[in-house]
Amino acid sequence: MNNENSSRIISASVLRLRMKSPFFATLALFARFVPSQQLPTAATDGKDIFFNPEYLLSLPTTQQDGLLLHEVLHAALLHVPRRGVREAELWNIAADIVVNGIISQQGVFELPPGRLREPKLEHLSVEEIYELLLKNTNDSVKLLHPDLLNEAPFDASSSSDVTNNDSRNQAGDAQETGKTAHPNDFAHPTAETSYTNSDSLSEARKAALEAHWRNALQQAAVIARTVNQGLLPAGIERELGALTTAQINWRSYLWRYLVQTPTDFAGFDRRFIGRKLYLETLQAENVEVYVAVDTSGSIDNQQLWMFLGEVQGILSAYPHLKCELYYVDAEAYGPYKLNLDLTLPKPQGGGGTSFVPFFEKVAESWDGQTQGVCIYLTDGYGTFPDKLPELPVLWVVTPGGLTLEEFPFGEAVRLLSV
Repeated sequence: MNNENSSRIISASVLRLRMKSPFFATLALFARFVPSQQLPTAATDGKDIFFNPEYLLSLPTTQQDGLLLHEVLHAALLHVPRRGVREAELWNIAADIVVNGIISQQGVFELPPGRLREPKLEHLSVEEIYELLLKNTNDSVKLLHPDLLNEAPFDASSSSDVTNNDSRNQAGDAQETGKTAHPNDFAHPTAETSYTNSDSLSEARKAALEAHWRNALQQAAVIARTVNQGLLPAGIERELGALTTAQINWRSYLWRYLVQTPTDFAGFDRRFIGRKLYLETLQAENVEVYVAVDTSGSIDNQQLWMFLGEVQGILSAYPHLKCELYYVDAEAYGPYKLNLDLTLPKPQGGGGTSFVPFFEKVAESWDGQTQGVCIYLTDGYGTFPDKLPELPVLWVVTPGGLTLEEFPFGEAVRLLSV
């Protein structure tokens, strides 16, 4: 199929998208579609959408739309740069589950044969699904044709771009202010800018991708809310939330509780220089950290050992802290006084889940004056206390656990491996 025929197919698909979903159509107008005989179906490098013309032509028009939308969503939701150093195929599977779930929820698109669906996971973010798949790698499906690429196919070039000028002009018209880089403005990956499983995207390329697609998403949201009574497509808001929420190591949140102002510092702590731990001394060293590890029946062994590893990480990162550990199911076992030189006690529990006993124990233990913080490592499923704790609370929640917005008090962050 020549480029002219390919261009007609792409233009027709974008027009059909406009009829079905202004949001998705706007995103498609920000994409550059490039034919490639090297690919069996279609793929994206986060910048361009590559497709096999013969394969695309072999599909019914409804499946053509579903295939192209699948790749557009991968690019727009930044599934390539969000991967970072995660395992490529497992991340691709997680991203496919999310994208196919979003497309299927619309009820007006059809995915090509062999599409991957996991309805029980589709309400989660790609990062959470990846963590769950990582726990069960033996059960994970294998992708026949991975579509999140490290770099553009060898036979794809700017000269083979089939995106029509009308689409580009419409994308430009959608931008109300300023000039935003089109994917065509990005340099093709080189040996220095491509990435592998052990390598993340170059910061410059990642920033360019994020700027382009965030602008596209903003424009698409404005148009969708204008013509669709303020509604975004089903399932998209959750993934947009994952996209806009930085994946911050939860220990960074803890540090915010422990260090309130720069005047809290008093130079290096000489006690730890021998261990090459050049830690700033806190003037208020009597910070009390109360740690609860959920040992209820809903927590499996892998999650439990992950929790214990995080407890050890607290002690390693902040050896000056006073730390009390509790194991909690429907009861609280402890406290166990901890420091970096002590072995963690054997976990207890295995019953139901109630968060009440831990906070009752903390209320009994805390003197009411000492600076402190409560850290609860859990899946979030349990009974919350009616009375709010007096100390700040940081919930560290497993992938697939309670949504962060459902915690009635405190600050909740997701525990991710990367």
